[in-house]
Amino acid sequence: MPRYKLTLEYVGTPFVGWQRQNNGLSVQKVLEDAATALDERKVASAAAGRTDAGVHALAMVVHIDLHKDLPAGTVRDAINHHLKQYPVVVIEAERADDDFHARFSCFRRHYLYRLVGQRSPLALKKGRVWRLPYELDASAMRDAVDCLVGRHDFTTFRSVQCQAKSPVKTLETMTVTVDGEEIHVRCSAPSFLHNQVRSFIGTLERVGAGRWTPDQVRQALEARDRQACGPVAPPHGLYFVRAEYPEA
Repeated sequence: MPRYKLTLEYVGTPFVGWQRQNNGLSVQKVLEDAATALDERKVASAAAGRTDAGVHALAMVVHIDLHKDLPAGTVRDAINHHLKQYPVVVIEAERADDDFHARFSCFRRHYLYRLVGQRSPLALKKGRVWRLPYELDASAMRDAVDCLVGRHDFTTFRSVQCQAKSPVKTLETMTVTVDGEEIHVRCSAPSFLHNQVRSFIGTLERVGAGRWTPDQVRQALEARDRQACGPVAPPHGLYFVRAEYPEA
């Protein structure tokens, strides 16, 4: 059975998240249904990350195994044909080695969160960024991220429903930049805890709004207590940007 590596772009708004669930439509379900329609047999998939409801993806990596041996371009176009009613697109398809695994072969994941401080409601950006009705201090937010980078116990910044065996993770990079009217927070790590990025952002927003100091973020981290975390940021500003794999 040939294995294919797919790179997906999707809008997370109408979905309950990447993973199949009983309470609504998932990206995984519509992708597998499209691949099944192509292969005429049941197709399963695995992804580099499990985005939550409402979270978007710019380049989510997925692998599938097909019974049919088809050119990668045909797989891409055929799956896109069956996905046309959904905001999900296969950007690229390529043949992969049998031992390639979209989740377990990935050694680094990248996320982006977009915020904008403005009084006016959003039009074109609605559902794509987190709008705050006041200006944010990007410089203060930038000062606050320094304590988060590195290997830490991130109990404060993970959901109580997180199923990870350990709260200890390594946050490799975290940056705060200004792009026009938006503030972009980018972070990368081998893996993330459930709601970790959105917990970071909700806490950093407190700093940007002048309600917390950067030192209070450090204190929240050291508390190792979920109650010390700021509010969890909404999902619609979050994007899975890309997954990294060892070179062939």
